[in-house]
Amino acid sequence: MTVQFPDRLSVDPNSPHYDEEVLSNDVGIRFDGKEKTNVEEYCISEGWIKVAAGNAKDRFGRPMTIRLRGVVEPYVRGGEAEA
Repeated sequence: MTVQFPDRLSVDPNSPHYDEEVLSNDVGIRFDGKEKTNVEEYCISEGWIKVAAGNAKDRFGRPMTIRLRGVVEPYVRGGEAEA
């Protein structure tokens, strides 16, 4: 089974880049060759991820995020499929 990952994906259901079908797979992110487990959003073509910045929250109670630039590689954990 091959999963086609979108160029941009978010775990926030209110985001226009949220895709429940893709997220139903166990999606993992390799960022600059290291696995990241706290990724909130990614963009493959622009080469960035957004991760939570500690325990800080915005005024709506969502975690504050910072953008890190580098090589983004999504994959399905526990599976052989990669995009």
